[in-house]
Amino acid sequence: MLSLRDRVAYRAQHWSFLLNATVLQETARILTRTPRVDIPRSTVTLLRRRTAELWQRDLENVEQGMYPRDLLFQIPVSEYARAFPRLFLDTPRIVRRMRARDYKDIPQVDKARYPAYYRRTFHWQTDGYFSDHSAQVYDLGVELLFRGTADVMRRQIIPPVTRHLRERGLSPARVRLLDVACGTGRVLQQMATAHPEVRYHGVDLSPYYVKAARRRLRDLAEVSLSVENAEHLPYVDAHFDVVTSVYLFHELPRNARRNVVREMFRVLKPGGLVVLEDSAQMSDSPEIAGVLGDFPAQYHEPFYAEYLRDDLAELLAECGFRVESSEPHLVAKVVVATKPE
Repeated sequence: MLSLRDRVAYRAQHWSFLLNATVLQETARILTRTPRVDIPRSTVTLLRRRTAELWQRDLENVEQGMYPRDLLFQIPVSEYARAFPRLFLDTPRIVRRMRARDYKDIPQVDKARYPAYYRRTFHWQTDGYFSDHSAQVYDLGVELLFRGTADVMRRQIIPPVTRHLRERGLSPARVRLLDVACGTGRVLQQMATAHPEVRYHGVDLSPYYVKAARRRLRDLAEVSLSVENAEHLPYVDAHFDVVTSVYLFHELPRNARRNVVREMFRVLKPGGLVVLEDSAQMSDSPEIAGVLGDFPAQYHEPFYAEYLRDDLAELLAECGFRVESSEPHLVAKVVVATKPE
């Protein structure tokens, strides 16, 4: 059981991050003369309730043994402190790019290597996914956007994995887990804290983000990271026991989503587990439809509006998976499915 001190410290750190993120966002908005986005009071109240429920779920997961207490206090303060000056000084460039709608403002890249949908400045971020700078400020930018809840939402994929290993009596040392679109390795880092003996693999299309992931996971004994397109995974059939992916599918066009899921199905063993986390959708969160609908208007997310109506659970079932659950967490959702035996 968590102590009262743990609970107080946990909520204090999140309230502190939320307050600081709010102040920083408002300061940046004023300095860049960006209009404020008005959100109805009822929606604000609902989001506050969902945030409180997410925090409570995080604490309950630890008490139920889904993942260790250490994850509750794993905010990388020193890392964010180093990244903040770079992100803050970059803000005017992001705003200029946003106002010019210049989504093609990326370094020159090999067009044969990267699909057209990937060669753009998602979120108007400098260099898109094509620079060390982008990889260095990405995690902080996402955490500030979600005001300290991004990592909490990410680790909601761990409980389904923990249950799967327990129910199937799998030895962690013999389990292969693939994280698709692993980015800078935040998901793998949290998963490895919960299950250090699992053999981890990650793929991402950005060599710069994979390089950052290698630095982050350098002390992890069993990890292999590759720069690959998730539509064409470089693995033999039925190679993995678990496949995960976090915040990938809303950045893919409809056909690419299906290609990726079919590849996940192919490389997963019969009886294996897939856990997807991404943005909430209209099917599960119609009460925050206004917030979800405004997101692509503020950030460059060209496939997001269509994604909102392309239910992930239905997509997994369409590609052969047996869906076990689909559950919202604040502004995200976690879908759990298995590959039939």
